Amino acid sequence: MRRSLQLHPGSRSSAVIEIAAEIARPRADRLLLSYSAAGKMDEVRIPAVTATARGDKLWRHTCFEAFVRAASGPAYYEFNFAPSTLWAAYRFSGYRSGMHVAEIGAPQIEVHARPDRFTLQAALDLARLPDLPADTVWHLGLSAVIEDINGGLSYWALAHPPGKPDFHHAHCFAHELAPAVRA
Repeated sequence: MRRSLQLHPGSRSSAVIEIAAEIARPRADRLLLSYSAAGKMDEVRIPAVTATARGDKLWRHTCFEAFVRAASGPAYYEFNFAPSTLWAAYRFSGYRSGMHVAEIGAPQIEVHARPDRFTLQAALDLARLPDLPADTVWHLGLSAVIEDINGGLSYWALAHPPGKPDFHHAHCFAHELAPAVRA
């Protein structure tokens, strides 16, 4: 399913004109995400691709994010994917509380760059995450932070709560994803 991310009303972006995300759950414990940013990519700060590895504070620069929680309960996970293919995964016990590194296998990340479009695809195996039962509905918040070449940041999400950008807010978990159908 394809969804458009919205620019936060308090943000400006002269480089990126739209961001879309595609979401799939081909198996009950697998999540496939594809983010596509369109615009003047030479005006976006995009780091060079490196070996896929864990990173930290990736949201301070250009980064694509997914927040996932089960339909019931306050716990959720945050996944960050940088254009360099660095990634991060965190578990929260509640809204911005009880943060811990989430133990998952490295996601498969691919990036494709053109002058007018940047695409990042990530495949996550979520089988070992206790707060995401495979047989339940998941709620997703998809977002992106885009850094322009002058260091300015713009904030994109499926939905924004009132006030400053806050991707952890319950309002941002705007996409419902049913369990995969078994054949």
